[in-house]
Amino acid sequence: MDLVSQMQRQFVDYKNSLFREGFLDDQFKQLLQLQDESNPGFVVEVVSLFFQDSEKLLNNLATAFIGALKVKNECVAFRNYCDEKNRERCEKCLEQLKREYIAVKNKLGTLFQMERHILLRGGSIPLE
Repeated sequence: MDLVSQMQRQFVDYKNSLFREGFLDDQFKQLLQLQDESNPGFVVEVVSLFFQDSEKLLNNLATAFIGALKVKNECVAFRNYCDEKNRERCEKCLEQLKREYIAVKNKLGTLFQMERHILLRGGSIPLE
């Protein structure tokens, strides 16, 4: 097995683990379908914009005390605690939301780094 094939296999394995762990869902698959050879960086660009916007939103949420699947779940829980006017649980939930956001950002960063390495070596990104 050559280096590019090995990297592609690692990419697929890692991407599949992100789905199993709940970092990615069907919306990410739909986003991947919009990427083609004429625009191989489309998903990276969209996700980068998401992270830029989300980081601003999270910082605004933290300042005002009031984003991947785990992040969405934390947002729902946070809203419920706000409705209950449970300040302590809101604070804890906000901290968990920040941790989940950082985790998904790091996981996708690794996935995109793997993608760049494959492309730099002349390989293509496996779609399975």
